[in-house]
Formats: sequence, C-alpha cells, structure tokens
Amino acid sequence: MDSQQVFTVGQQALYLLLMVSAPVLLTVLAVGLLVSIFQAATQIHEATLSFVPKVIACVAVLAVVGPWMLTTIVEFIQRTLQSIPTAVG
Repeated sequence: MDSQQVFTVGQQALYLLLMVSAPVLLTVLAVGLLVSIFQAATQIHEATLSFVPKVIACVAVLAVVGPWMLTTIVEFIQRTLQSIPTAVG
C-alpha cells in the first residue's frame, strides 16, 4: 500500500464523515438560529429553551435519516475491509 492509496482512503473517509454528519449538524444549526432569534425578540434567556428544541430536532433527524447514515457507513466499512487483500498483496 503506497501513500497515494492511504490518502485516497483517508479522503473518502473524511468525505463520508461530512456527508453523514451534515443533516444533523445543519438541522441543529438552523434550530439554534431560530431559537436565538426568538430569544432576542422576546428577551427570554432561558438555557433550556435553546437546548430542548435542538435535542428534539436532532432525535427527529436521526429517526428519519438514521437508516441511510447507518447503511452508508456499513457499505464504506465493507468496501474498505474487502480492499485490504488487494492493498496488502
């Protein structure tokens, strides 16, 4: 296995990480922004008001997108493990 193959596998892993984590991160970011705007408009600065909607949104996104995330990660791991004999040999 040469350095080019190592960098390619690393690049694919980082891209997969970005794609799998993007739905959850973007949802939590959007909910946090909306809650912050609401808190600024109403001057209610309660810590749980910003935390609870983010958790609920995160759980909802994981319930919807979770199977795709798991399938994508499992397929990547299978491809990586199956390519070990060709990379070593």
